[in-house]
Amino acid sequence: MKFGKEFASQMVQEWQEAYMDYSNLKSILKDILRFKQQNKPPLTMATATAMRKGSLKRRATLYRAFSGLTNRYKSVSSMKNHEDEVILVSAVQEGGVEGDYQTMFLRSGEEGGEFEMLFFRRLDDEFNKVLKFYKKKVEEAMVEADELSKQMNALIALRIKVDNPVVGGTDMVNLADKGFSSNSPSVAHSINGGKHGPTYMDAIQEIEMSNDGISKEGMKESADTRFRPAPLHVLDHVKINVELETPIETLRSVIKSSKSDLSFSRLELRTAEEKISQAFIEFHRKLRLLKSYWFLNQLAFSKIMKKYDKVSLRNASKVYLQMVDKSYLGSSDEVTKLLQGVEETYVKHFANGNHKKGLKTLRPHAKKERHRITFLYGFFSGCSIALIVAIIVNIHARNILKSQGREKYMVSVFPLYSLYGYIVLHMLMCAGNIFFWKRYRVNYSFIFGFKQGTELGYREVLLLSSGLSLLALAGVISHLDMEIDPRTKSFRTLTELIPLFLLIVVLSITFCPFNIIYRSSRFFLIRCAFHCVCAPLYKVTLPDFFLADQLTSQVQAIRSLEFYICYYGWGNFRVRSNTCEESEVYKVLYIVVAIIPYWIRFVQCLRRLFEEKDVTHGLNGLKYFSTIAAIATRTIYQHQAEKTTTWLVLAAGTSGIATMASLYWDIVIDWGLLNRNSTNPWLRDKLVVPHKGVYFIAMVLNCVLRLAWMQQVLGIQTVPFLHKTALVAVVASLEIIRRGIWNFFRLENEHLNNVGKYRAFKSVPLPFYYDKNGDKSI
Repeated sequence: MKFGKEFASQMVQEWQEAYMDYSNLKSILKDILRFKQQNKPPLTMATATAMRKGSLKRRATLYRAFSGLTNRYKSVSSMKNHEDEVILVSAVQEGGVEGDYQTMFLRSGEEGGEFEMLFFRRLDDEFNKVLKFYKKKVEEAMVEADELSKQMNALIALRIKVDNPVVGGTDMVNLADKGFSSNSPSVAHSINGGKHGPTYMDAIQEIEMSNDGISKEGMKESADTRFRPAPLHVLDHVKINVELETPIETLRSVIKSSKSDLSFSRLELRTAEEKISQAFIEFHRKLRLLKSYWFLNQLAFSKIMKKYDKVSLRNASKVYLQMVDKSYLGSSDEVTKLLQGVEETYVKHFANGNHKKGLKTLRPHAKKERHRITFLYGFFSGCSIALIVAIIVNIHARNILKSQGREKYMVSVFPLYSLYGYIVLHMLMCAGNIFFWKRYRVNYSFIFGFKQGTELGYREVLLLSSGLSLLALAGVISHLDMEIDPRTKSFRTLTELIPLFLLIVVLSITFCPFNIIYRSSRFFLIRCAFHCVCAPLYKVTLPDFFLADQLTSQVQAIRSLEFYICYYGWGNFRVRSNTCEESEVYKVLYIVVAIIPYWIRFVQCLRRLFEEKDVTHGLNGLKYFSTIAAIATRTIYQHQAEKTTTWLVLAAGTSGIATMASLYWDIVIDWGLLNRNSTNPWLRDKLVVPHKGVYFIAMVLNCVLRLAWMQQVLGIQTVPFLHKTALVAVVASLEIIRRGIWNFFRLENEHLNNVGKYRAFKSVPLPFYYDKNGDKSI
């Protein structure tokens, strides 16, 4: 792989614009090479001899790591004057502080020198850009390191205060309060004479490490490991910061402030440990990204200068790279020291000194692709296709479509199996989204907040979807009985219970507590669903409202669950008889279950409006409220025995308003498109898909698919040979496809917004905060 592709593949995508523009500089070098080839002088004996010498010199440099031959060249070059110098690099002083670097090209008078001047001007711009960004990020890391040091001081003090360890009959809290140290004879006797049990070791470890922590000076572990008193005095200036993460805490916050005094309880200690541990993990990830940024840019400057030497037949890389090495980018080692300090502190405080365990948490390995998954989803997909063919052949051979029991089957059995069709289709769209997110390097795992190594790839999603489709299709082919048994006047009970058994299996796998079938992903989904159900009592995060948006496209699936309860609870499934649509309660619930997903999004928007004070969330809430009104009026109109013009006008009007509002929000707000002043006309400035026509096709499809359900409102039977229930399923499937398209461009826009704000890591709330007086004394 060429360096340019490798460089692009290893970039931190959220910092993409802050990297050196290698491709642009390389294109300038191509212009220089093209100019030299077009103006190449005729080959003479002298030039041929010089080229042979130059080629010999370049060949010799290949062995500089293994041979002493190049010392001769070094000695010769050291004897030369500065007449061979090509560039001079200097730093501009601004108010006594070193500013931008500028390169002076000394051969501008030569033919084609303007191209090389342009190259060095662009090179300086790129280097200064990289240098400023790196300095800014290192300074931010230093500030965060200081804050984590204060947090660790408070945590260690809280640990000792809560646990109150006793060493050799001596109370550590009282000892620390009195200010004794290990140099005291009484303390030394107490330590040496006491029992060396777990309590002793824990106390010594905590108190020894109380002053180590992390600091600006390198976050290195202190060499002085003497017994020192715990900094319990910091607790006098510390309060606990309770994050609004549960419904109970949210309700309590309405009455009183979320910040409260420490009560020195074990629950507070455990919560503080979890938050600080997560903060260390995220801070370590930030430092690793920053180190990768530092390394890749240094390597890029080295590569581009060597390529310049090769193209121009000059020797300018040595001077420029010496400047890079002496600059802050090449000489600073703060990030390395910070990384070392974070790892040592985390291992001591959160891994019980187990170095391997601590580094495994801080440096999670990337998930390996398994051939078994590819084989299984291929096998399940093949079996599913075979079952589809078998169902089609069976229907044709038995002439089932003209059977007398077709109507009863479509009304009672088809809605039971359509539920799995909706789920499988949504999973297939999700697999396609993941595939294209990875292809275009959209950082979906970071945006959703997945723990590294636990996110599902498109192969895993295809495995789950193909497995579910195999089970559902097997149930369908065994449940194609249309005619009732003339002797018993009923259908076989076992056959009629197949959809219910399948639903129980799916729910059992979803809520299975054992570590099988991607437990972390299942629990992540369950947690987000629970947050949606409890909205607005939970703080709204992107996964929560993203899942709620998916539910708005699965209204028919939710209604199918309602039908399951009615059919197997109050209907006579043995004769495929149900009175669901005749029940007024069912009709009301039919409206309510369709409104629930939109109501969740509505209250989520209200929660964000009150927290963030952003009017945009209020407008978004109005959009969902208009959709609620449209669904209610449309459903009432559909269930009318004698459809009236008044309700038709209300249904069409509210649906039209909701559709136009949703279309505008999808394309302009969620996707960020239709920007008139964009560099890409009617799109946006930054795009991840190289083919711009894809965006216009997506916008047209979104409009068409948004309007597909209007045929239900207006009562238009577009496909006469389809049953009404099948037509509803087709329209619901089109909405799921539209949602899959929306998912890709919605997350692409979110990813590009992250790039603009240079957010490559999560902000973790810290448990402690200091008052002003206490902060000065720490």
